[in-house]
Amino acid sequence: MTPLTCECGLLLDPDGSCYRCKATGDPLADDKMPPPQTAGETSDVGSQPTGRTLRLTPASEIRPRPVRWAWDGRVPTGAVTLIPGREGIGKSLTLVWMTAQITRGKLPGLHYGTPRAVFYAATEDSWQRTIVPRLIAAGADLSRVYRVDVATEVGRIDALSLPRDCREVERAITDYDIALMCIDPLMSTIGTGIDTHRDRELRGALEPLVSLADRTGCAVVGLAHFNKSSGTDPLNLVSGSRAFTAVIRAAIGIARDPDADDGSCVMTQIKNNLGKLDVPSLRYVVEGAAIPTDEGPADVGVLRFLGDSDRSVYDILRDHNDRDDTDRSERDDAAEWLRPWLIDQGGEAARRDVFKSGRAEGFSEATLKRARPRAGVTTERRGFGGGSVWRVDLHRTWPPSGSHSDRLAQTTGAEPNEPNESRMRGLVT
Repeated sequence: MTPLTCECGLLLDPDGSCYRCKATGDPLADDKMPPPQTAGETSDVGSQPTGRTLRLTPASEIRPRPVRWAWDGRVPTGAVTLIPGREGIGKSLTLVWMTAQITRGKLPGLHYGTPRAVFYAATEDSWQRTIVPRLIAAGADLSRVYRVDVATEVGRIDALSLPRDCREVERAITDYDIALMCIDPLMSTIGTGIDTHRDRELRGALEPLVSLADRTGCAVVGLAHFNKSSGTDPLNLVSGSRAFTAVIRAAIGIARDPDADDGSCVMTQIKNNLGKLDVPSLRYVVEGAAIPTDEGPADVGVLRFLGDSDRSVYDILRDHNDRDDTDRSERDDAAEWLRPWLIDQGGEAARRDVFKSGRAEGFSEATLKRARPRAGVTTERRGFGGGSVWRVDLHRTWPPSGSHSDRLAQTTGAEPNEPNESRMRGLVT
């Protein structure tokens, strides 16, 4: 049986030849494996030939190499990194931002000061209406960004499929000297017929991608969605099999901070097998931008980092779960205080002022949020990314007898006017 890889490490062509070795006449010296010590060609369960040969390589013959980072301490080169999170919080914009930084040589890490090219495979967004306008807004060098599709034998253009297209991807990464490959989302590139909820099947699709990254030195970054379950460990919330989080070497979780007045989100290193896990969490906001086109302006979102965050994704998930257990009687007491206090302020106040005065009365921020609908208080966000204002209608009696709002207030503490997925769709993904 023809082996899958050449001595130099590249995947073989269908005819059993190596693309790189045919071009150079010899495998790369640095990547040569020492001659294997053959230990037989029979299986361990019988004497029938298996077509497989055991390779035994002394560790003393393997050249050690340091871990290098495309993004210092967060995204390693030669490995796969996952960025999971809920919808509508800027995961795709994070990839766009990273792409822009790499193409301009501005991302702190191995390629800082040296602009490099990026492969970008995306299936959920339009390149004309969304991805290219976002790249422009982020300041990317578009000449260094390559859209990745696959042309079939019948002339059809298909999306990337793993592991089927790994050989072509590896060849192109080598030819174009690619530093970063973005996959949005990673799940969409898994070949049809592969059950992404079965660990063994999914590993079979992802491990060739991991090997590809290792051989080429390219940093591969894929997006993933959180499932609908609750929990405090973001790795356990990733949709699909556990293989998604087991095979990758690094992961950056993203979550919106409901306690932030500016609607900001937090990103935290939630896995880092190749480096430190205690790198600082980062906080960012999504701002609007209008990109001129021949057909008029294209409105998109652009990421703006605010600096380090003292709250992590773990904190946000833990607080979300704990909030469900807030004592109802304490919520009702807060509601009785909240409405009269807002009336005394003229009917409205900034959310931060509400929290400050509420804390002075012994109410936590979580309790005040649950009390808000109970007290008939609405919210309004002033400006894209601006602060939230809490308001009561001075001309309306509250609560209206038997109203749906009164019943709803007993069961939820959500703020309906905070940024949500439907309102942000098109600007944030």
